[in-house]
Amino acid sequence: MDKDILKKAIEFRHELHKYPNLSNEERPTLERIIRFLKENTSGIEIVDKGHYVYAVYRSSDAKKPPVGFRSDNDAIKVYDDIDKPYKSTVDGVGHKCGHDGHTAIMAAFAMEIDKEGADRDVYFLFQPAEENGSGAAQCLDFITDNDIPEIYAFHNEPGQPKYTVMIRDGLLCFASKGMIIKMTGTPSHASEPENGKNPSFAIAKMVLASQELAASDHYEGLVLSTIVQIAVGEEEAFGVSASEGRLLMTIRGELEKEMDDFQVKLEAEAMRLAEEYGLACEFEYRDEFPETVCHPESNDKIRQVAKDLGLPIYEIPDALRGSEDFGHFTKLAKGAMFFVSYGLGQPSIHTTKYDFDDDLIEPVVNIYKKLLDY
Repeated sequence: MDKDILKKAIEFRHELHKYPNLSNEERPTLERIIRFLKENTSGIEIVDKGHYVYAVYRSSDAKKPPVGFRSDNDAIKVYDDIDKPYKSTVDGVGHKCGHDGHTAIMAAFAMEIDKEGADRDVYFLFQPAEENGSGAAQCLDFITDNDIPEIYAFHNEPGQPKYTVMIRDGLLCFASKGMIIKMTGTPSHASEPENGKNPSFAIAKMVLASQELAASDHYEGLVLSTIVQIAVGEEEAFGVSASEGRLLMTIRGELEKEMDDFQVKLEAEAMRLAEEYGLACEFEYRDEFPETVCHPESNDKIRQVAKDLGLPIYEIPDALRGSEDFGHFTKLAKGAMFFVSYGLGQPSIHTTKYDFDDDLIEPVVNIYKKLLDY
């Protein structure tokens, strides 16, 4: 990798880290990306879609099909507790998943291709809102409008010796979504609860039912529900029997279709309990992620590239329970997501002490470049 490009990529990563934006608030970050590409490339076309940006290198002598590469650029609500001059300037918000690094890598990759050329069209996607699952779904026209037959993505991850490439054929990440069950009754004086309709009993039974339904042997894969919040009534309103309650849970499934089936069962049970207790019942959904499937043909190219570059390979034995919205893309095109480890004994992503390891920029750019050979 060109050392001047690497230096600029590291500086750009630090700039992004200093000025993070949350999911669906990334316009300032996208403006930085556009400016950086304009200043550092001459033959790259930049396409500003408003809510996302992509760049294109158009080969004058294309011998292979086009290929896409995806990065993400949103930050999360975690305090940035690092002693660095580029520490986040936004209180309580930080690039604690490494998306600043993913973006800098994609920009550096575009610079490298702009300088060296390629024998195929190369698409560089800068996707928003991965953290809440809404970003990839907003960018599906990137695949369809450009007829991109294959797409790749990278994520940094600890847990293996540094620079280990981690991959898995087939299912890589579970599907998941946030489910909100709202039950509404009628209030009464706390001394006369029989005159009201209190949702706490139905919600308590719904908590137990969520675990029982998930444990059913009806499912081929693992299905889970995790309670994240229970809220009933007003805080310290001791004179009033509660009339409103909310149950928030994350539901997830090893197989997306089984998570959807689990959701149907949860809704049916909630409606049954609401009817039993004379309550109104409503549902809302947030942070919806598909299952992420990696195509073996794409992974085989990653394996070969890792061997070519002398990088160790780790075959991930089981699908990850965490979710990734990259799965939207591999429903439309071949592709794969791979991880590169930043080492053992390092702070985990989504923690206050985490900071993207700049040492990963060069090897990942080299992986991307080498994938163009296959």
